[in-house]
Amino acid sequence: MENGGILAAKDIRRTTFESAYYNGINLKVGWKIQKSDDVYFTLYNNPIYGIGFYSSTFNTDIIGSPYAIYGFMQSPFGNLKKKYWSFDYRIGLGISGNFKPYDPETNPLNVVIGAKNNVFIDLGIRSQYKISPNWRVGLGLAYHHFSNGALRLPNKGVNLVPITASVTYQPNGHSILPDRSNIIPYPDKILYHINYGIGWKQLDKDKDERFLKTTLGAYASKHVSHKWRVGAGVDLFYSDSGNYDEIAGDDSGKLSAKLSGGPSFYLVHVLTRRLVLNGNIGYYIHKRSFNGEINHIFLRAGARYYVYKDFNAGISIKAHKGKADFIEWTVGYTFNRD
Repeated sequence: MENGGILAAKDIRRTTFESAYYNGINLKVGWKIQKSDDVYFTLYNNPIYGIGFYSSTFNTDIIGSPYAIYGFMQSPFGNLKKKYWSFDYRIGLGISGNFKPYDPETNPLNVVIGAKNNVFIDLGIRSQYKISPNWRVGLGLAYHHFSNGALRLPNKGVNLVPITASVTYQPNGHSILPDRSNIIPYPDKILYHINYGIGWKQLDKDKDERFLKTTLGAYASKHVSHKWRVGAGVDLFYSDSGNYDEIAGDDSGKLSAKLSGGPSFYLVHVLTRRLVLNGNIGYYIHKRSFNGEINHIFLRAGARYYVYKDFNAGISIKAHKGKADFIEWTVGYTFNRD
């Protein structure tokens, strides 16, 4: 159960969120893996992986009553030997629905979300107290973000920082402490990555037309710990909107109107041998503002899963100054991976 914590600028509070008050509820079902050959299960203290079901209301007809289905990882931290108290943090990603989107005639006050279905991002931290071998009560803080990556405008996004209260039932109340005696050193070699992404972007909220955007990225990275890799590379972007006279003007159809890109810093948070969170901070050497590239610095955050050997697939959000550019559906390959 959670409530409060709507983050919005003053002008949006006076329109979209006027008289709004947030309440939400989560039901999560997870599996705690006590033993695994994957060293990352030990490094993350035998985490819980599972599926979450989320429902909420803003007590206003402007936003709707969104729900979400998502996958999550929940990792304990701190002193695991404490008898009663425990602490954990959570990362979740999924899809949401049942928003009441912007409509110039029927819902003009919703200036934050233009789609019924959006990406749902969930982060949380929590303290729990064991009241019996099988039951725990907890108190924590969460962050939720809803966005459709400018697939349909407006897309300022909905951001929430609610206080959470929880009740947890564990059928088997006994937890095995992770054995760190057999952890081998992290690899010292350089990994090379090539990724391709595709998505669509709406440029004008009053026009339904959406334009193809693609990404080609190449990076090199190296472990600085078991859980983190850092590196650098280059991103090349294609925007189909550069082909249209009403958008690109006299430059329409030119290669310079469709292509952009530049170098980028590459960061990877390794959750398991197959699952990683990825991020970039890049700088455009060449960009075109009419394609929605509104700042020289571009950002990316996402997740990738190695579906077969060194081949991966995933999803990420590319953004400028915290404003989404588009959602990338990606495939990739990593060279020199164990």
